[in-house]
Order: sequence, then C-alpha cells, then structure tokens
Amino acid sequence: MMNELIICSGFGGQGVMSMGQILAYSGMIEKKEVSWLPSYGPEMRGGTANCSVIISDTSIASPVITNNATTAIVMNLPSLKKFENSLVKDGILLINSSLINQDPLRKDIKYFKIPANQLAVEFCSNVKVANMIMIGSYLELTKQLSKESILQGFLKIFGEKKANLLSINEEALKVGADYVKQNYSTK
Repeated sequence: MMNELIICSGFGGQGVMSMGQILAYSGMIEKKEVSWLPSYGPEMRGGTANCSVIISDTSIASPVITNNATTAIVMNLPSLKKFENSLVKDGILLINSSLINQDPLRKDIKYFKIPANQLAVEFCSNVKVANMIMIGSYLELTKQLSKESILQGFLKIFGEKKANLLSINEEALKVGADYVKQNYSTK
C-alpha cells in the first residue's frame, strides 16, 4: 500500500515547488490520492523554501507533515538541519551533496548523497535540472511512481510551451536513477 509523505526543501529558485508539484501530479496520474502544500514567504527571496507532498492509496485527512515524513529531499544545508528530524524511523533522506557537506545526525534513517548540481552540469549542461536528478534518484530508491507519470506531471506543470525541455528533464531523471544504481544497493 502506498502512503508517501514527502518533504521537498531548498533555496528559492532550486525548483523545490516544481519538484513537489510534479510528484503530486504524477500521483494523480497514477490514480492516487494526493496533496501538495507549499510554504511561501521570505523563503522566495533566497531562504529555505519547502513543500509537503502526500501520495496515498487512501483518503488524506490532512496535508500537514510534522514528524511523520517517509522521505525528505533536501537541496541545501539549512533544509537538512530543518527537516532531518521530520523523518520517521527508517525514512529516506536524499541529500544534494553538491551543496551539503555533512551527514545527517540521525542514525535511524536511510540517507543517500546525490551530487545533483554537479551531475546536472556534467551530464545535462544545465544546473536547473538538479531537482529532476533528485526525483530520478527518488524513483529508483522507492519504486513508488513511474518515470512516465513524472514526465506527464512535468507537462501538466509547465504546459506545452515548455515541452521542448522534456528531453533534458527525462535525461536528468535517468542520470539520478543511474547514480543511485551505481552507488547504492536498491534491493
């Protein structure tokens, strides 16, 4: 049974809100119950922005995630510090190790260091797809959503006017998944 409670967090401008929206739309496309709750404010001007995404097989009573996140995707150090303790025991923490040079303090979670910015530049020649590299890593680790529904979610968010960016984002998903396959056991 699927009941994913995901926190996406990073600096404003890293595509954190888009990441959450894409995950939520992907869940809808796969006929799941979903919620997406953004956190706006001064974060949009360079602070830590975040959103909560719930994807479930059952009805969602509340969109709020407190200390029960199953996954946190953190794109910067302030996000790691803020959301590490929001994970459940054995929760998954995806760390953008291009910008975060420390390990989490908790020992009861599973964490994965993904150099998303570096991979985005090296393989896609565009740092703006670092968020999609993180989604690709998430897909490989959890097997909860399909790449096809993520790409459909991308088109839902950005529309046909950005359809020309679909191929680079598909490549970014593959880069993220391949990085996990090569560096972590996903069995």
